[in-house]
Amino acid sequence: MTGTGLTAALDRLPVVPLDELVATAALLTRVDRKYLLAPDDAAAVLGALPGARVLAIGGQRGFGYDSLYLDTPALTGFHLAARGRRRRFKVRRRTYTDTGERWLEVKTRGPRGATVKERTPDGGPARAFVDDVLARSGVDLVGDLVPVLGTRYTRSTLLLGLARVTVDTDLVWRTPAGRALPVVDRVVVETKSGSAPSAADRLLWRAGHRPVRISKYGTGLAALHPELPGNRWHSTLTRHLPHTLETS
Repeated sequence: MTGTGLTAALDRLPVVPLDELVATAALLTRVDRKYLLAPDDAAAVLGALPGARVLAIGGQRGFGYDSLYLDTPALTGFHLAARGRRRRFKVRRRTYTDTGERWLEVKTRGPRGATVKERTPDGGPARAFVDDVLARSGVDLVGDLVPVLGTRYTRSTLLLGLARVTVDTDLVWRTPAGRALPVVDRVVVETKSGSAPSAADRLLWRAGHRPVRISKYGTGLAALHPELPGNRWHSTLTRHLPHTLETS
């Protein structure tokens, strides 16, 4: 995991079991706020969260995530997000690398900018599931779905009241051809709550950290393919991830 201070901050937190986390804050419909922090800054914030508990399974507090994003050959999903369209979507196959559990997930936008995630065990009639979710969100998807981007990272999940906070370290973007782009010296902290900001958001704001526009899919694709219209994420890439761009 990136940063020994961050590891120590997470290790000091009391634990919450998976069943309690899911029962308290499954949050498949939620408002997401994302922050890009240096590991030491993330450690300082997490260490100051009152009442936070970290998910632990078998004594382990960080878990590997491997995702493969699917889009049309014309990158319909990417371009809808790049243009800030309300009816946008993401489709991905997610693997929890510690257990081998695999899901097909579709994210859409709900009322007031809320993120709505629906998923089904991977291996079933994938396109029928995707089309059904998108149709209910007003999206008529035309074209095949093909792999366009992979991501890999380690995630720790905190429960804070009815909200969740995820901490993603060692993020790597990769193309289907195998080209890899690691995110250098940055941790993605994401708060997931109802419409009201969580205690974690308020603490981050007091520390001078503001939400940034980052999408693991959109930002990663723009970083790997500068010819794409990545204006929506240009500020994030140039202000918050300059060292990552230097390695691209």
